[in-house]
Formats: sequence, structure tokens, C-alpha cells
Amino acid sequence: MSEPGKGVNAGKLASNVQKRITRVQEKMMQKLGKADETKDTVFEEGVANFNKQMAEGTKLQRDLRAYLAAIKTMHECSKHLQECLSDMYEPDWFGKEEVDSITEDSDIVWEDLHQKLMDSALNSMDTYMAQFPEIKARIAKRDRKLVDFDSARHHFASIQKAKKKDEAKTAKPLTLMEKAAPSWAQGIISAHQIAQTNLNRCQAEEELARAQKVFEEINCDLQEELPSLWNSRVGFYVTTFQSIAALEETFHREIGKLNQNLCNTLIKLEEQQEIKKAVMTTGKSGAAANHNATVESDITKPASKLKPGPPVPLPPRPSPSKEVKQDDINLFEDELVPNINYTAPSQVDYWDSWETDATATTQPHAATTVTNGSSDAKLPTGVLYKVKALHDYAATDNDELDLKAGDVVLVIPYINSDEQDEGWLLGVKESSWLQNKNLTAKGVFPENFTQRL
Repeated sequence: MSEPGKGVNAGKLASNVQKRITRVQEKMMQKLGKADETKDTVFEEGVANFNKQMAEGTKLQRDLRAYLAAIKTMHECSKHLQECLSDMYEPDWFGKEEVDSITEDSDIVWEDLHQKLMDSALNSMDTYMAQFPEIKARIAKRDRKLVDFDSARHHFASIQKAKKKDEAKTAKPLTLMEKAAPSWAQGIISAHQIAQTNLNRCQAEEELARAQKVFEEINCDLQEELPSLWNSRVGFYVTTFQSIAALEETFHREIGKLNQNLCNTLIKLEEQQEIKKAVMTTGKSGAAANHNATVESDITKPASKLKPGPPVPLPPRPSPSKEVKQDDINLFEDELVPNINYTAPSQVDYWDSWETDATATTQPHAATTVTNGSSDAKLPTGVLYKVKALHDYAATDNDELDLKAGDVVLVIPYINSDEQDEGWLLGVKESSWLQNKNLTAKGVFPENFTQRL
């Protein structure tokens, strides 16, 4: 006894095999030019666009995955590098706690970038690409149903031709065999032929109608979906790359601030180490020289004629090259990380106080005068105050002033306060104003290179 459903499955399998054979025969007849093929130029253009869109999306998905893998690798490398610096940084060095904090914050910023790119870009990309396999399968099915429709159409046309031949044959005189048959048999034969022809024609017509209905249902759906899918690519590309650009901008701004803080900490560490080294070296030699001079003076001169000598020489004043401009260490776009000029306040105050004491000691009876840029002089209209250059400054851009130590600059306000960069002033050299009597030859200069008069 056969198993339930076994005959049904066998019958379905035979039907599928027969369909494949019929499709192969139909495609062969079409290629040989013996059968016409239904063409739809608009649909074929839509399929070409679909294939192009799917290829572009596949490449974008692959490159986006590679980009995220590279970010993950870069994150790990950056983390190891920061941890290496933190491990080497000795506990008694300046800014140890800040270096450790920067290491932790950098790791968080990298992790945040990777996770948000996964959520907003890669997941959206996967969802976008998930629709292509299903539509591709429906296009392939539509092509198969089109072959079935053409085959049914050709079969019905051949039945129609056969019917016309049978009708023409019935109108002809009977053959000898047909004449030899009894009259009642001749009628049965004719009726059977007509019935068979009508049956085949009805079956072919039903098969054609069924094949046409299936094809048109799939074709109509795809005619609507393909153009819509093709137009959706613009919005998807815009959203995807806007999201990536915004996340990268935020990441670079935050990581740039952390890198700026790290650079400032390392600069302070280097300056402190240099100061300690200079104080230790100069302090020892200066103390010995001062001790010898005092002993010799006590021996050769009366106590009533002794005069106080100059203070013990201090380490040389740091050159302007110790001051760091943002252009030297900026890692990203100027608008992402503001310009920062750094000069250790304690060190500047220290040298200013030393110069004041040295002047008061070596020239006790000299009168204090201002030969250039006196604060008592009346300032020109539009000038806020005057400053004096303490160091030489070489301009690095067309809108900057070249300064020499001792130059006096008239500081003027910015027309738009939003244009002023932190640590930078706008002004005109006093010598230029005295010569031209106008403030047109203006330019910007670093504030920490000057001293207000």
C-alpha cells in the first residue's frame, strides 16, 4: 500500500519537471526566432536600475563593515598607546592624575564612536539591503511566468490553427476508407474529432488565462515597487552619510580636546623639569661666587663702605619658542579645536618680579620714565589701550603683525566680537599710527607676547 501523499508529491514533481521542459523548449524557440517573445522596455529598464542599486548597496555595505573594523582596530591601538604612556608616567611627575583621566576618557570616546556607527549606520544598511534578495527572487519568478505565458499563448494559437484545418478537412470529400465505413460510424468519427478539438481548445484557453493572470499579478507589483525602490536610494545615502559625518565631527572635537589637554600637560611637565634642572645648576655656582665675593669684600674694605651687590643671577628667561600655538599641535580642523596659547603664569610673574627688583637694586636713584607709549598720553579715538612687545613675533599669516621686542601697539576693538580668537588682540603699531595718522594698518598678534602699559 502506498504511503499517504506519496502519489501527490510524485505528481507535483512530474508537473514541475514538465514545466521546466516546456520553458526550455519555449526559450529555445524564441532564440531561434521561431516564436515571438513578450517585451516590456520600461520593466527591463527598472530591472537594470535594480541591479545597479543592489551592486552599489552591496559595495557600500562591505566598505562600511571594513570601516568599522578599522575603527575598532584603531581604538585598540590608541588604547594600548595611551595605557603605555600612563604606565611610564611616574607618580611624582606633574599631571599624573590628568594623564590617567585622559586615557580613560579617550577610551570612552572611541567606544562611543564605534557603537553609534553600528547603531545608526551599519544596522540601517543591513535593513536596507535585506529587501533586495526577496525582490530579486520575485523578478526571477516573473521571468519564469512570462515564459509560461508565452508558451500558453503559442499553444493556444496552434490549437486555433488545428481547428481551422479540421474544419477544412470536414468540408472535403470523404476518402475511400471513410466511404467504406458504415454511415453511422462516419458520424461518430466526425463527432469525436470535433469534440476532441473543442476539448483541446478549451484546455489551452484555460491554461492561457491562468498563466496570464499569474504573470500580470507579479508584473504589476514589480512595476510599482522597482521605481519606488530606485528613488529611495537618494534619501538613504543622505541619511547614512550625514549620520557618519556628524558622529565623526563629534568624535574629532572631543578627542581633539583630550589631545590638547595632554599636550598642555606634557609641556608643563617639560618646563618644570627644565626649571628644576636650571635652578639646581645655577643655584650652586651662584651661591659659591656670591660667598667668595662677600669674604673678599669683608677683608679688603671697611664695613661702613660696603654696598649691597646685585641679586644672585637666575636661570635665563625662556624664549618665546616655549609658548605653544594651536597651529603647532592642532590635530584637526581649526573650528573643531579653538586656538590656545600657553605661558606658565607663575613663571612670567617670577621673571617680572625679578626684573623689577633688579632694576630697583642696581639703579636706586634713577627716575621712572616712559619714552614710548606712555599711559599718560591721550589715546587716539577708537583705541582701547597700549601694549608693549616683550618678545619678537614673526607673523605667520597676512592678517598678523610682525613684532619686535619694545614695539608699542595700539589695541583696538574687533568690529565683530565673534571673530576674536582667545588669546589674540587686534591693533596697530604706534609707529605706523604716528606716520599715517590712521588705524588701517591693523593686524592680530598674541596677547601673551606683550605687556599692557
